[in-house]
Amino acid sequence: MTVKAETSNYEKMKNDMAKVFLKYDRETMIKKFDLSYDEIFLYLVCLNRNYRISCQTGQVSWSEDGFRTEESAGYNEAMTIYDVLCSSKEDCRLLGEWVNVNSLPAVLGGNLKKGGDFFQHAADYFDGKTKELARACEAFGGKKLERGDVAYELALFPFLPVIVRFWESDEEFPASLQILTDKNMLDYMHYETVMFALSHLMSRLKEEMDRG
Repeated sequence: MTVKAETSNYEKMKNDMAKVFLKYDRETMIKKFDLSYDEIFLYLVCLNRNYRISCQTGQVSWSEDGFRTEESAGYNEAMTIYDVLCSSKEDCRLLGEWVNVNSLPAVLGGNLKKGGDFFQHAADYFDGKTKELARACEAFGGKKLERGDVAYELALFPFLPVIVRFWESDEEFPASLQILTDKNMLDYMHYETVMFALSHLMSRLKEEMDRG
């Protein structure tokens, strides 16, 4: 019963944000992020998956077959998309300087703080699965990097990259995961939304790894 109530609350918040989305100017979103669009939908790509947002209902859906079939977007991905499209700064741009996500302003006391459970739980899941993790990153069109047992630059959105860098455990140290973002990451989304975005990233990686 508790799980159902929580799911209902997440769905309510997502639906509320769909209504908020409809109040924003679509032309601004299209121009800012070079979005594809038609009379009914805005289109964008997140982690190599195609999404569209209804201009009539504000609902977000995704598809892997050209929208012959589609699925409703989950809470984390939908809220990330809404925040980027609606609340990013007017002049948001990449600085071209990579920083550890837990060094971003507002992070030090939050869920993404250094030493927090979020990264360790993900690292423990990836431990012993470097081939699967690398394969998942490559399935997302990732650019392989040096330094780390697995390291890739991934396009969270075509206009907003992130770096995933992972080290396996050894006799002295536990498995370790780093996420690097552009220093101007918070020009694109609120701090709270960074957690949604990275939760979605981890979920997508695990999903792809489990495909075998």
